[in-house]
Amino acid sequence: MPTHPLWQPSQLIDPAEVDNRLLMPRRTGEITVVSPDPGWPAASDRVRTIIVGALGPTALAVEQVGSTAVPGLWAKPIIDVELIVADSAAEDDYLAALEAVGFTLAIREPEWEEHRLLEGSDPRSNVHVFSRDAVEPRRACAFRDWLQSHPADRAAYCEHKVALAERRFADVTSYNNAEAGLIYDIYERIFAADSQHRHDPQPRPP
Repeated sequence: MPTHPLWQPSQLIDPAEVDNRLLMPRRTGEITVVSPDPGWPAASDRVRTIIVGALGPTALAVEQVGSTAVPGLWAKPIIDVELIVADSAAEDDYLAALEAVGFTLAIREPEWEEHRLLEGSDPRSNVHVFSRDAVEPRRACAFRDWLQSHPADRAAYCEHKVALAERRFADVTSYNNAEAGLIYDIYERIFAADSQHRHDPQPRPP
């Protein structure tokens, strides 16, 4: 059964597994989701400027992704960016330079495309580091672009996020798991609409 090259099966994340990958204490307190902030684009530009200033040509690409990258969408007030480098496993190429400008390595995930997560505080940000051939950055950009250009899915996702904001999640993994079903369904529409790749429907398990 043909699937889109960016397709991934529907699955939830075990919070205990995330804890095992943390390199710093888990953040405590309820997950906050807020209405759109007109300052998010400028904050994203600042994060990008800091990263590029620190890494120069080592930063092959810096892309804002996630809900703060979609105008009109509610979001956790954290700027998410994807940093593409030649080899994200080669931490000597970028980590010290990013730490020198205020970022802290929070998660190391060799099993997930050698993903590294660094946290920044001014502005508050998550920097997801991947290698140039990784699939996940392409998925995140496709999702962002689809929401920017498809009002119905953007509205449905926004409504879902507002509802989740009222549930007072205590950790980000549980929050992400609650989002995962709708996100998967939107990806299915993205893949079905792609004229460059055949994709047979892959509905979520009941």
